[in-house]
Amino acid sequence: MPVFLPAPPAARGARHDAKLARSLAVRAHLAPGATDDRLGLMDERTFDRSGQHASVVGLGTWQLGADWGDVDDKDALAVLETAAESGVTFFDTADVYGDGRSEQTIAALLSGRPDLHVLVATKMGRRADQIPGNYVLDNFRAWNDRSRRNLGVDRVDLVQLHCPPTPVYSRDEVFDALDTLVEEERVAAYGVSVETCEEALTAIARPGVASVQIILNPFRMKPLREVLPAAREAGVGIIARVPLASGLLSGKYTRETVFPDNDHRTYNRHGESFDVGETFSGVDYVTGVEAAAEFAALAPEGYTPAQLALRWIIQQPGVTTVIPGARSPEQARANAAAARLPELSDETMAAIRDLYDRRIKDQVESRW
Repeated sequence: MPVFLPAPPAARGARHDAKLARSLAVRAHLAPGATDDRLGLMDERTFDRSGQHASVVGLGTWQLGADWGDVDDKDALAVLETAAESGVTFFDTADVYGDGRSEQTIAALLSGRPDLHVLVATKMGRRADQIPGNYVLDNFRAWNDRSRRNLGVDRVDLVQLHCPPTPVYSRDEVFDALDTLVEEERVAAYGVSVETCEEALTAIARPGVASVQIILNPFRMKPLREVLPAAREAGVGIIARVPLASGLLSGKYTRETVFPDNDHRTYNRHGESFDVGETFSGVDYVTGVEAAAEFAALAPEGYTPAQLALRWIIQQPGVTTVIPGARSPEQARANAAAARLPELSDETMAAIRDLYDRRIKDQVESRW
């Protein structure tokens, strides 16, 4: 099977170098040790196999497709722009989000803002029937053509298989086809989005996989045990999704909270439409609300519960970027601010682990 080789440093780091140059120029005008949140500076980490860079806090754009809840075009653009101005350099989307609307909205922003240097990762595969036989080169080319049109680009920065059927991860021809997309310069790099730790480990063993996207948050800790160490060893980037457990970890919900009918937190609460692990991280809602109240009480001064969750993820060795969603500029700005908060203490990290072990672990570890 062909092995994907990273691009030469001079080519692969162009966006990062431009951002770094701007950052250094601005910092030169600050007093030693001073910071200015208005500058939108944020630490970046590297997908070692592809040489690409991403801000430690990215932006997930499922919400902006309006598949669940209502978000108009103006609000979606405002979220994207605020995230970028806050230092976010990694947008995650998918061809199925709003049946292309999310990709098109990202394109609308970036086409009008050539000053923004953002790595855009999309996903493919969920618009087709979920059978292994659909994961073939001809379909990959067709799906990629559509995403490139939606995004307004000749080459996609990073494409990910979107939680395909488990047998797909074990098929050589699937990864040969993905290598072909790289060779044809349709994509710069590829990765996978997975449901289970076992799928992640299978993917990491593939030499061309640049990234693995997996659910990771204080209510889903199993990936810490094997997936993150394996990814670090292999040089595979980790994209942490569902970081707030569908909002549970924001501390805003109670047993009485009612979500709209078109919200997956209503229609997929028991896995009716897709893997139940994508909704509240697979945690029973009542248990989740009670545990989230305990979690919120652990937030240090100056942190919101959501920022506590994001900061916990950022501090896990092996995480490249975490991709919270946002429905408003205020949420996008607050999420990005988590990257600049002080590191959590050992005591706080231990307390979060204790909460998981007591309230959550038995519900989720056997399934994912």
